[in-house]
Amino acid sequence: MDLPEKLLSAPDEKLLPEHIGQQDQSFNGYQIQTLVSWAAPGRPFQKRTKEFFLNILIIMLLVEIILFLFSQYLLMVLVLTLAFLAYALNSIPPHDFHYKVTTEGVMVQDHFYLWQELYDFYFKKQHGADVLIIGTKQWYPGELTIVLGEMHKDHIRDVLLPFLPYREYMKPTFMENASSWLEKNFPLDRKRNNPA
Repeated sequence: MDLPEKLLSAPDEKLLPEHIGQQDQSFNGYQIQTLVSWAAPGRPFQKRTKEFFLNILIIMLLVEIILFLFSQYLLMVLVLTLAFLAYALNSIPPHDFHYKVTTEGVMVQDHFYLWQELYDFYFKKQHGADVLIIGTKQWYPGELTIVLGEMHKDHIRDVLLPFLPYREYMKPTFMENASSWLEKNFPLDRKRNNPA
C-alpha cells in the first residue's frame, strides 16, 4: 500500500508535543500567546508534626481491632492502605508543576485543556495556600486544582475572565462541611500559635 508523500516526510517540528508550550506559536496566521505562566507545588501541602502521625496510627489501630473482631479482613487491608496513603501525602512534599494560561487554554505540567473543555473557575484556600479551581465539562477530571504559589489571585482572575465565568462564592459540599467540622472539633494536629 502506497502512503502519500506528505505522511512519509518528517513531521513538522512545531507540531510535536514536546515543543508545545515552550514558546508562542503561529498557526495559519493565528497567534497563540502565553498570557501568564508560573511554577508552584503540584498540590497544597502542609508540614505535619509527629503528633499528627501518631494520632493517625492510634485511630488506625482502633479501627483495625474492631474490624478484626468482626472478621472483616478485606476492610482491614483497606484501612491499612488508607493510613499509608495519608502518611505518604502528608510526609512527602510535592514537586513543582509548571502552569501556563494561553489564548487557547490552560496547561498543567504536560496536560493541555482547551477553553471549550473548561466550565468555570473560583478560588479557595487549602492548607493556607491560595488555590485556583477550574471546573471541567467532562466528568474526569472534574476539577483542576492549581496552586497559585507566588501569583496573586486578582491577576489570575483578570487573565481568566475573558475566557471563563468566575464564581465569587461556591457553597461548600457536604463532604467539605463534614471535614471542616471534624478538623475543628477533633484536630489531629495541635495548632501552635505561640511557639515556645
